[in-house]
Order: sequence, then structure tokens, then C-alpha cells
Amino acid sequence: MKVLVVGSGGRCHAIVEALSRSPQVEKIYCAPGNAGIAATAECIAIKETAADELCAFARENAIGLTVVGPEVALEAGIADRFKAEGLRIFGPTKSAARIETSKEFAKELMQKYDIPTAAFRTFGDYDEALAYVKAGTLPAVLKYDGLAAGKGVVIAETLEQADEALKDMLLDAKFGQGRVVIEEYLEGPEFSLMCFVNGHDVYPMPAAQDHKRAYDGDKGPNTGGMGAYTELPFIDKADLDYAMNNIMRRTADALVAEGAPFCGVLYGGLMKTSQGIKVIEFNARFGDPETEVVLPRMKSDICSVFCDVADGRAPSIEWHDFATLGIVLASKGYPNSYEKGFVIEGVDTVDGSVYHMGTAVKDGKYVTSGGRVMIVVCKAPTLREAQAKAAAEVAKIGCDNLFHRTDIGDKAFK
Repeated sequence: MKVLVVGSGGRCHAIVEALSRSPQVEKIYCAPGNAGIAATAECIAIKETAADELCAFARENAIGLTVVGPEVALEAGIADRFKAEGLRIFGPTKSAARIETSKEFAKELMQKYDIPTAAFRTFGDYDEALAYVKAGTLPAVLKYDGLAAGKGVVIAETLEQADEALKDMLLDAKFGQGRVVIEEYLEGPEFSLMCFVNGHDVYPMPAAQDHKRAYDGDKGPNTGGMGAYTELPFIDKADLDYAMNNIMRRTADALVAEGAPFCGVLYGGLMKTSQGIKVIEFNARFGDPETEVVLPRMKSDICSVFCDVADGRAPSIEWHDFATLGIVLASKGYPNSYEKGFVIEGVDTVDGSVYHMGTAVKDGKYVTSGGRVMIVVCKAPTLREAQAKAAAEVAKIGCDNLFHRTDIGDKAFK
């Protein structure tokens, strides 16, 4: 089978690498791909949002399966376009993807179907939103309603921070024209639960924990994710059963009831609060960087899993029981302004998986070309061993303009 992966980041590199292990896969294309993906797949110069071009490419090249990585492609309606042409695609329709692309839609769906989440109000007017924050308690959670590349959430601890964020989102249209959801602040450990979903059928992956803040100790601004790991000692079977029955399955059922059945990966960003597990956010695709630590644990043929879910069959999914941990190397200055073009040395010496997020090739060498540049993922029998191994392997990579967190996974030991 020929397979097309749509996207360009570390998540897509992990998907490509997993597909390359399948005996069913003859050739992998990736659009647009990146410098690291090019070692395994043929990169095609088509933007992930160019649904018509991607559809034509799949048809002309007899692609048997297309797998969608990023949310922007889903918002562009790529799944609808492929399905209209009778082409197999793994990814939800534009209507179902609203669970991610509109925070307001997601919150109203959860409210309607009794899916546990934080209390909220939605605003389109800056003055009304600011007055609501002033009348409430701090911290407050402010979320831009649309897509913002993982940066549209601000936890405002002061009125000044809330005011600045509301100006960015409602007056200056930093992420585009959109509304703002203001939520109560919840406390507790966060975890990510990704599930393969087709309609009412929901199949869980191992839970993972992402690290959103830029610096050690969860300091600094929110990023797209600075590292992740699997095997979460603070989440037990009862927690997972509750999350599956009261959140993931109930959400899948709700989308069917709303006439927008979901097919693809439903990502639950969840928090274990003192009042029980609640939803922080939903995504309509694989998480990044969680995918990079979850997919290496899949024992089954991922191509079969993708095809079964896309075709409405029950997949057979087995997982390895080792732990995985990944550390992101990012350009200094990220998630704000940063420089590009710095040479990266030592990638080939790493004993582990290196998934490229923002690299290019210049004069035969890898150079930085994005905010998050790459993630080093190591596996081991225990999380402690995976953590130590990842730290040692990251140290082998040399670059004058990269930084990383040194505490990925520490929360598991507290």
C-alpha cells in the first residue's frame, strides 16, 4: 500500500516512522514533510491546507490511506474532500473537528451532554470580558476560541495579565478574529488520553503527560509542548475507566447525536482535580509531543489500525509495557521571537528516536528552522531509566541556539 501523511512536525515524523514498520506499507509520501521525515518518506511540496491538491495527488498516485497530522488541515475540510472522492482518510470531518477548532462549541457540547469540565462563559466584547474577570476570582483561564498553534491559552494570575491577554485576543486579533472562553481555574495533575474513534466506538492509547510551560518548574509562557512521557503513576485503572466512560465515550456519543460523528484520533486533555477528572481541552488529532512517546509503544501494525478505524472495523491493538520519555530541544527565545539557521551536530550519535519538528538541511547539515526543533525519545523498562537515558542522549546534540527542560517526567516521582 502507498500511504500519504499530511503534515510537517514531530508528530508526523512519529507517524511516518510507525508506518515504516508496517509490512503492508510499500511507500510513504509526506506533504509537506520536513528534513528528518525525508530520510524515511518522499516529501511532497503541497501545503497541509491545500485539500484539493492533496486529494488530486492521492488519486493520481493510487494512495491507499491518507493520515492527517495537523488541526489546520482538518479545519480546511480535508477529510470531507477525500471522502467525497471515495478516498480512504484517517481524520475527522470539518464538522466533527469543531471539538478542537472551536473552544465555544466544545464547551457547549460538554455542558449539554454532562461531560465534566470547568465552568465557563464566552465573550466577544473586550469590556464585558474584562468586567467578568474583575468580578470573579483569580487565577482565570482565558482561551481564544479558534486555533492558535497551542498558544491561545493564558492562565492569568493578575488583572494586568488578563487585560493584556484579552486585548491580544479581542482587540488586536493576535490569533485572528474570534471570541474568548473564560474558564474557572482548576488544579491537579494534567494528562493526555488519546483514543482511536469511529462513531460510538472508542479505543484508548496509553495515557501520557505533556509539559506546556517553556522552562523548568513549569515556569514561563505556554508552548506547543516541551516534552512528554508515558506510564503515569498518578493515574490508576479507576481513573482511566472513569475518563473513558464519562468523558471519551460520552463525547463520541455526543458528536454522533449532534450529526457530526467522529472518525480519527480524539485527544482528551484532562485534569485529575479534587472533584474528579475534568476536561481541559479536546483536540481532533494526535497530540504533539505525546504522539512521539505513545506510538513507539504500539506493538500492533499501525497501518492496520488506521485502516480498520477508517473503515469502521474494530482494530486489534496491543501495546508494549515499557516506559517512554521525550525531551524537546527548542530555539532560544521560543515561543516568542527566535533566530534560525544554526547548525545541529550529533543527531546521528543518539541512541534513541529523534523526531524532527523544525529542521532544514543546509550544506549537508541539519540546521534549525523552527521554534521547537526536535524531540529525543528514549524507552526503558522503568520511567526513571527512560528519563536518565533521554537526558544522556540529549547531551549528545550540539547547537549554539537550543535549550530544553531538564525536569520532564519529574512530576511522576512526587
